[in-house]
Amino acid sequence: MKATPPRPARVALLAAVAVVAAGCSEETQNRISRLGVTWLEGDYRVTFAEGSHLRTWEVRGGKVTTEPDKGYYYFWAKVDGRNVYVQTPIARTYIEEIR
Repeated sequence: MKATPPRPARVALLAAVAVVAAGCSEETQNRISRLGVTWLEGDYRVTFAEGSHLRTWEVRGGKVTTEPDKGYYYFWAKVDGRNVYVQTPIARTYIEEIR
């Protein structure tokens, strides 16, 4: 079976994205990736780590939002059977999708 070549529009779009990404600073690329989290809804494990302090929350069927200019992630998590509003600094927070 012969593979079909990609459509010219798709190739052009991928090339444009690659050029734009290559021209962005690392900080700009980080901001763009953080913005993507804003719109994702699902199940996440959010971990805040600073030195020996480690705190983890699970977000089930919710979303993690961010405002990069303020430097925080915001989300609702269930803690001891209650929904609590949490904000954590972007620089020390890791987000994993739970599957």
